[in-house]
Amino acid sequence: MATRPALLVLTGASGAGKTTLVRALDAMRIPGVGCHELDSMEIPSAEEMIARWSGTMEWQNEATRYWIERLLRNDGGHEVAVLDGQVRPSEVRAAYARLGVRVGQVALVDCAMDERNARLRGSRGQPELISGQMDCWAAYLRGQCDALDLPRIDTTARPAAESVAELAALVEELRRLRSAA
Repeated sequence: MATRPALLVLTGASGAGKTTLVRALDAMRIPGVGCHELDSMEIPSAEEMIARWSGTMEWQNEATRYWIERLLRNDGGHEVAVLDGQVRPSEVRAAYARLGVRVGQVALVDCAMDERNARLRGSRGQPELISGQMDCWAAYLRGQCDALDLPRIDTTARPAAESVAELAALVEELRRLRSAA
């Protein structure tokens, strides 16, 4: 059985930059670091989420638990596993506690609403994700970040390389903590 990795879950609203950062980190090919995207699994429709899980939040909680369990199996033999997903930080922490994660962190990838919406309209090509609901989700995640004292990577008007370097520093800190545990 492989040794458990340290876990880092990146959360944030659509368009904040989570996937861009995780893919850039993955492209760095840092030995011992594995990068994963929650959205790589089949995402059911909202109707199916309601029918099978009683709602989107319950599905999200189930997906969070699934991914954390999967990453803890450590099939890739990683020291640090990074997951990109729009998940509630409190649910990640609850799953960490339930599953005995000794070294785990949640971090928020965030940016200003105007910037996020411009990305969704432009490079992302997903203007349908621009909504009051997404703005409320982003505000909720900021509140969770503040309340839980989580690291925050702000990608607003900043070169991507700086944000990736900040993410890489978080990964290295988790690697250090794992080694010390």
